[in-house]
Amino acid sequence: MTRPTAPFPNLFRHVVVTGASTGIGAALARIYAAPEIRLSLLARDLKRLEILAEDCRARGAHVEAHAGDVQDAEAVETWLVACDSLQAVDLLIANAGIGGAGALASEFGEPGDVARRIISVNTLGVVNSVTPLLRRFVLRRAGHVAILSSLGAGLGLPECPAYDASKAAIHAYGHALRRLLLQHGVRVTVVYPGFVDTPMARSLPFRPPFMWSADRAAEEIARGLARGRREILFPWQVRIAVRTARMLPLPLVDRALVWLRIGA
Repeated sequence: MTRPTAPFPNLFRHVVVTGASTGIGAALARIYAAPEIRLSLLARDLKRLEILAEDCRARGAHVEAHAGDVQDAEAVETWLVACDSLQAVDLLIANAGIGGAGALASEFGEPGDVARRIISVNTLGVVNSVTPLLRRFVLRRAGHVAILSSLGAGLGLPECPAYDASKAAIHAYGHALRRLLLQHGVRVTVVYPGFVDTPMARSLPFRPPFMWSADRAAEEIARGLARGRREILFPWQVRIAVRTARMLPLPLVDRALVWLRIGA
């Protein structure tokens, strides 16, 4: 696979990516893979992760691939501290998450065990990935955290209540964290992708609108991070739809989203 062209400077010498084995996480790892760059990659699927690691090493990067689950707070903290002790982390991308067909609700909502797992991975998994390095970032007055939320976080789609709730929680967490850390020289960016062509999106029983490739999404994210943006939202069509919905009366938004669900 060829490396996406990235028309931005690489300001980060050590990049950590969770959920790195596929999709946006893998595409971001490839973008940052370059000589003298250290990549620390975490995912549950070690086989896929090792394939990605070899690709990144071929581009000249120093790569450490680690099999792990972001739900295991103690193990993730131990790994992150070891990564930062080896070389100070400049950018932490909390990307791991679950969704797709497995996150869709029936007319009765998600079963309790499914809803709890979605929130555990997508919300607590982000907390587990971010908190271990915050003290170190603050003490050295440097570091950048990127949190992958979703444009659905601001809508509350009837197809996936638990998924949207999990992404809304990290939306609030990310913005509050940025305001807390701003005075300490630590950046926090919240990323809101629309539909991206990943295994999760391809599992959906419908064709998602305005879908971007993972490489295109990763380029947009990397460009925004290089510019120090507080938010990164794409594509523009869905961004406008979400912002418009926030301004409309709730009964109108309710009817529109229910109608779209029935139509789909």
